[in-house]
Amino acid sequence: SYVKDRKQFGTPIAGFQSVQFKLADMLTQTITARQMIYLAASKVDNNDPQAATYCAMAKRLATDLSFEVANEALQLHGGYGYLNEYPLERHVRDLRVHQILEGTNEIMRVIVSRQMLQDDALSSLR
Repeated sequence: SYVKDRKQFGTPIAGFQSVQFKLADMLTQTITARQMIYLAASKVDNNDPQAATYCAMAKRLATDLSFEVANEALQLHGGYGYLNEYPLERHVRDLRVHQILEGTNEIMRVIVSRQMLQDDALSSLR
């Protein structure tokens, strides 16, 4: 809603193609992360032996993409994104810490790569 209200050169910034491209990318990243989380949850629900690997992939992907999306939103908000009157400031801060909590994203990569390198792991991950 902010990009519809914020005007630059007398035009809402939502009308600029560069902003529209950012919004499209942000939505695509959000849906991608959500779908990966659903896939990992399905693996857990079905007691799949690869569930931990999928959870590591989902955690890493979702936190990285969510931080990127929030960071882009901060860019679109400009200086207002840093003000605590807007929830965006808290979202950016909280999302950054989620890349660290419950195992850093680097550890998630180790989990995935170790599983991948085991014999026949590639065929079971596809």
